[in-house]
Amino acid sequence: MKSIGVITSGGDAPGMNAALRAVVRTAIGRGVEVIGFYHGYEGIINNESKILESMSVSGIIDRGGTILRTARSKTFRTFEGREQALKVLHENGCEGLVVIGGDGSLTGALKLHEEFSYPVVGVPGSIDNDIAGTDFSIGFDTAVNTAVQAIDRVRDTAYSHERVFVIEVMGRRNGFIALEAGLAGGAEAVLLPEVPYSLLETCKILINAAEKGKKSSIIIVAEGVAKASDVKDFVQKTTGFETRHVVLGHMQRGGSPSAFDRVLATRLGSLAANRIIGGYRGEMVGVDGGKLVTHPLGYVLSTARDIDPEKLLLSEAMAK
Repeated sequence: MKSIGVITSGGDAPGMNAALRAVVRTAIGRGVEVIGFYHGYEGIINNESKILESMSVSGIIDRGGTILRTARSKTFRTFEGREQALKVLHENGCEGLVVIGGDGSLTGALKLHEEFSYPVVGVPGSIDNDIAGTDFSIGFDTAVNTAVQAIDRVRDTAYSHERVFVIEVMGRRNGFIALEAGLAGGAEAVLLPEVPYSLLETCKILINAAEKGKKSSIIIVAEGVAKASDVKDFVQKTTGFETRHVVLGHMQRGGSPSAFDRVLATRLGSLAANRIIGGYRGEMVGVDGGKLVTHPLGYVLSTARDIDPEKLLLSEAMAK
């Protein structure tokens, strides 16, 4: 193999640059050229390409976002769009493609593999941590730390003013960030898309806490559950407690990646480069119990990743 392509695709995640750096330097170390495409699959279709040298990825391990930038491509969702992408990859001499991104991006990689037998290897990059086949996806640890820092600051204000605060974190289809941040931040209640909930029961928890002497409380809500403003209105009306809400939003995507995410991204990016150069295809790299692993993309994308029920029970126990 003489040349491979690489993209960052879908939602950005802290650590994508570290993964890109590892792909480039590992491949170059093995005598393989790396061509980066800007704006994900859309950039492949439009041939927005650049040869990446070792110095092209110098000084980016600590940078959030992605220097290749990212986009979602409607054109690539069509068979004709994927044919065009394949044509551009061949024109650039790319004998394989490393895709750094979430489930949508990995689905695109699987399409290239299944429809055209094109060599692809995926690297899980998503703050949601909802990708099967790996204990952690790149960006999750940083996003959780960002949320916890915000919770800590809000709690200071909640305590000072004796208020309830509802904090909305990212997670449309899953509550991985909400659960981890809620547990680390000592939240009195955590509302997740995967678990049925009752705001009346949540209000009872807050009332019981107040009766025990608690002067303030924190509720963490994953965005896929409900709007923080609606939860705030219900809680204030039901309990009579002064209640405020905060939406963390896209700040969870940005910022310098944590040390954990930098190391994870470096390990996964390097493994991905070695695997595709070694002739492997149609798979995703990951980590299981601290050890590097690989899984077929078909398995990864057909398997649901569930939250840890023990963590939820622990969060509830700690709030009592």
